Amino acid sequence: MTVVGSYIDRALSARTAGRPEFQRMIKNSAKGLFEIVLVWKLDRFSRDRYDSAHYKHILKKNGVKVVSAKEHISEGLEGIILESMLEGYAEFYSAELSEKIHRGQKENALKGKNNGGGIPLGYALDKRTQKLVIDPETAPLVVEIFTRYADGETVRSMIEDFNARRLTTRKGKLFSMSSFNALLKNREYIGEYRYQDVVIPGGVPAIVPEKLFCRVQQRMEKNNRAPARTKAKESEFLLFIIQILCLISREI
Repeated sequence: MTVVGSYIDRALSARTAGRPEFQRMIKNSAKGLFEIVLVWKLDRFSRDRYDSAHYKHILKKNGVKVVSAKEHISEGLEGIILESMLEGYAEFYSAELSEKIHRGQKENALKGKNNGGGIPLGYALDKRTQKLVIDPETAPLVVEIFTRYADGETVRSMIEDFNARRLTTRKGKLFSMSSFNALLKNREYIGEYRYQDVVIPGGVPAIVPEKLFCRVQQRMEKNNRAPARTKAKESEFLLFIIQILCLISREI
């Protein structure tokens, strides 16, 4: 065989057909660039038997055949059965693996262990226990943010102050409205551990007192309602102007 090209989607699961290089390969099959798609095993082509059948049908229409380097599949009737079994097993293995991972993450959550994802500002990950612990360097910043907001300071002024002090988020970026709002709503700061449907009060060490957290939520809720009240007043004013204009037009 002469290899005319490679289509490689690194670190992307074969459970989905939304792989850029895979889709490019399917598209290029209509150009007559190759006659065979050579894969190490059939599960590298797809781990979804419906996707597999769909895209193999497209390739077949374009005169292209899928060949497995590891699995010998005959051209006869036996080959049809064997190929179907291999594709079914690949999908079963993928689904079973996903179920095991989800179960493991659920067990970790029930123990209050971190399941990956971003670690909030003010915390660090204890690699031995896989649990969040308070970071003594950044936790005071979290308390400062909550205290200043509860005392009436605006988010914008705090952002300007923090950025002027060259303080950064957990990801090393400058603070923004979105990062501040997410931080002020995060219930982990009062010790509440959450993962999907698992909620454990006291599952992580608290940084912010619950009374202070509640004061912040009340002020945020009040500020969220403020634009609606402003719009209502504007509507009432416009209605008043329209009524006056109607009266004037009647007199004229």
